[in-house]
Amino acid sequence: MVDISLLVQMLLGGVLGLSVYLPLMAGQLSLASPAFYAIGGYVAALLSTTVLPSSGPEYPLYWVLLEMVLAGGLAALLAWLVGRPVLRLRGIYLAIATIALVEILRVLCLNLDWTGGAVGIFGIPQPFFDRNLYLALVLPLLGLSLWFLLRLEHSRAGRALAAIRDDELAASAMGIDPTRYKLRAFILSAVLAALVGVIYAHFLNTWNARQGTFDASITFLAFVIFGGSRTAWGPVLGGIVLTALPELLRPIGDVRLVIFGAVIVLGALFYPQGLVTPHLLTRLRRSLIWTE
Repeated sequence: MVDISLLVQMLLGGVLGLSVYLPLMAGQLSLASPAFYAIGGYVAALLSTTVLPSSGPEYPLYWVLLEMVLAGGLAALLAWLVGRPVLRLRGIYLAIATIALVEILRVLCLNLDWTGGAVGIFGIPQPFFDRNLYLALVLPLLGLSLWFLLRLEHSRAGRALAAIRDDELAASAMGIDPTRYKLRAFILSAVLAALVGVIYAHFLNTWNARQGTFDASITFLAFVIFGGSRTAWGPVLGGIVLTALPELLRPIGDVRLVIFGAVIVLGALFYPQGLVTPHLLTRLRRSLIWTE
């Protein structure tokens, strides 16, 4: 039986995978999700420990929802400011620029007094006495995010993003504004990552600069590569599996890290498009139709 704490982390991993997938829908390799994820965590940590009052031993859930709104708004604003110049870059150059954003925020958080420096912020209050109730926040977040992205894939905006991913020059010639669509995808990605950061800060009860690092960028990207980057189901599956695997292998000690790396490498070798592809989903739908 899967531990509830691990299940919560698995589902949040799925949302983080979607946050990386959004820019990839327009062919943009952005590794900035950990920066916005860290922002969300710091917003929750600072507000819950210094600003927002708690009326009892249990932190009110409506304050958590307010933190999510504020963190999402702050992440969207920063993504808009950063995205306008940065999204002019492509490929590896964009990846390097977004890694620089992650590192800048990490260094700032390490050296600012109000972020707690290297120690971070402790004693973040809990909205639930029972940790199982975190599922009441996480399941709707993952469900709504996945539903939105599946709808987006089949909408006019989704087709525009796919056209930009396949050939940006041809998409421009057809009257599509690549800058506008790429910026919107980047902003939505930032909001999703920030919302996860808010929930994770309360879930972990502490937050520090180690949460948003280059290592996290690679891990979140692995969610998409392993699960699949051509449909929203892929990052969700990748986030769930790769979040659970290290914890499930923990009893075997440090060997689990070798196995974890081998799984990612073998997945890339035998499933270069990821475990979930549009072709696989089409075959599953046809199988279900024939079964009915």
